Amino acid sequence: MSSTGPWYLGLDLSTQQLKISIADDNEDLVLEHAVHFDRDLPQYGTKNGAVRGPEPGEMLCPVAVWIEAVDFLMDGLKKEGVDLHRIAGVSGAAQQHGSVYWTQEAEQLLESLDPGKTLTEQLGKALSQPTAPTWQDSSTTKECRQLEEYVGGAQKLADITGSRAYERFTASQIEKVWKKKPEVYAKTGYISLVSSFLASLFLCSIAPIEVSDASGMNLMDIETNKWDEKLLEASGGKELRAKLKGEPVPGGTVLGKVGKWWVDRYGLNPDCIVAPFTGDNPSSIVSLSSPGDAILSLGTSTTFLVSVPPLGTLPARTTTSHLLAHPTAPGGSIIMLCYKNGALTREQVRDRHAHGSWSTFNAQVLETPTGNNGYSGFYFPLPEIIPDGVQGDFFYKDGNPIESIPENAHSRAVLESQLLSILARLKDIMPKDSAPLSRLVVTGGSSANPVIQQISADILNLPAYIANTSASATVGGGFLAKFALWKQSHTGTFEQMRLQDVHDQFTKAAEPDPVAVKTYHELLPTYRSCEAQVVKACAAKRV
Repeated sequence: MSSTGPWYLGLDLSTQQLKISIADDNEDLVLEHAVHFDRDLPQYGTKNGAVRGPEPGEMLCPVAVWIEAVDFLMDGLKKEGVDLHRIAGVSGAAQQHGSVYWTQEAEQLLESLDPGKTLTEQLGKALSQPTAPTWQDSSTTKECRQLEEYVGGAQKLADITGSRAYERFTASQIEKVWKKKPEVYAKTGYISLVSSFLASLFLCSIAPIEVSDASGMNLMDIETNKWDEKLLEASGGKELRAKLKGEPVPGGTVLGKVGKWWVDRYGLNPDCIVAPFTGDNPSSIVSLSSPGDAILSLGTSTTFLVSVPPLGTLPARTTTSHLLAHPTAPGGSIIMLCYKNGALTREQVRDRHAHGSWSTFNAQVLETPTGNNGYSGFYFPLPEIIPDGVQGDFFYKDGNPIESIPENAHSRAVLESQLLSILARLKDIMPKDSAPLSRLVVTGGSSANPVIQQISADILNLPAYIANTSASATVGGGFLAKFALWKQSHTGTFEQMRLQDVHDQFTKAAEPDPVAVKTYHELLPTYRSCEAQVVKACAAKRV
């Protein structure tokens, strides 16, 4: 541990765990801890960080899980004797799109917390709804279609907000509560994203929503970074604006000082600032990307991110990608592709077809050639985001549907189908005159697998690098806190702040094989054809 200088506390509340990290002023990691919801807090009954609701497609998490996770980790730091007084700033990240519903009395309850009691003991009455819909929720299809129809179609909504309507996005989730649980909505004084919920705990006051995370709600105008009045009224009535606690705020601003409860209970410095918490994907951009980088996050969801600098005009919006406001570069944006069936799907294929062994899984990939002898497999145990709403397993040989594929072909098939989907979208959405990408940063739970590293490099035709820390979103949160403090005495960009002391944090893991690159380029039309057949088959089942 560094002996002098300030520390920065970063948190990352992901689907299955809460990570916490402390970094020093040189951006060196001082410590990192995590609490796993299923394992460490089993009393809440979560499975892979969520519980199924009574309605089809509902995926929820008791908010008490997240509150107790904060207690769990902070009590651990105190017991270890960590000098929390040195923390100068707090920020972080959280799973995107989820919504937390506070009572009218929540603000007063937060401001009057008793330092002799935990957050868990005191905040139950601050919630008008004990559960939060998570990003995996797919129960709001009706609300999504109504919102698109209201503005003139899916493309029109994407033009306004950066994305078409998606079930996991917050607008449809709020509308569902408003229409189906009017008594809950009437009791709700404030609505937070999971990110601003965490910030609220540290402020001991309801925090506004950060601009980058706000652009994953279908409520914010992506051009102005302000709430769209018509979308607010369509999703929650005239009272929704007041429930959102003001307009979205840019990352790297100072929301205020930590609440007195944190000073009295844990010894935090009363001058410690709280900066806006953002979504986990924007936080990964903050932590890991440089100009010309793409980020492939292989976590519970598979996410592909490209940071776009301010260009005067925003990139084109589509109905299969997302455009988010950049968390630290006003006028900048993030192109994002998000797939619900990520790590858990790869693990399911491993368990069913590779004896539950990653070694066997990798061996099966290596013993089959690039292109998998013409066999393709699509695996959607949960309703997918891209393509929208598809579910089930689908198999093809040279583009033609078949009942199944050889047992040892599934491991390569799941990787190729997931990554070829990204390649197809990337070719469709990147501006033709944009500078070519130069590097692929692979992060998340599967990023340590050398076979997945290589096949990612081959399909996307980019050298693959891995970060020397696995806590991209957590460390990114600490950087946001540092940036908020830095801006109080400096003028400049986030990148200029980091250039002063940033370390080389990447290791090259794989170089694309030119032969494989050529093969995948030639396979792309066949992939597109198979995917179109999957979409058509799923649409026929819904009719």
